[in-house]
Amino acid sequence: FGNCSKLTRVTIPDSVASIGDQAFRLCANLTSVTIPNSVTNIGRGAFTACSSLTNITIPASVTSIGDQAFMNCPALVSVHFMGNPPKVENNLFRGDTLATVTYRPGTTGWTSNFCGLPAIALTNP
Repeated sequence: FGNCSKLTRVTIPDSVASIGDQAFRLCANLTSVTIPNSVTNIGRGAFTACSSLTNITIPASVTSIGDQAFMNCPALVSVHFMGNPPKVENNLFRGDTLATVTYRPGTTGWTSNFCGLPAIALTNP
């Protein structure tokens, strides 16, 4: 789906376990992505340069996120993690200066910074 300018919303089916490398790279009008609990991996550059993406929720099932997966998404303001922090590679949020990471209370392994972004626990998830 890379560089698909007409793509605005994506709901990934429950049958998907991994979002491949550069799967949605350069989808400039992509604003909404729904990732199911079946996904355990988000590949390298999967959402790089999705310039209209504003929010994303990462399910607790995701245990690894590849290099530059959300790099250069300038409209991204919120990344919500449902579980503990996944294993991540370099430059995950490079260029995403507006974004804040939020996570659920009771999850472990979080600090006040996650991959260069401020990280805070939600008080009312």
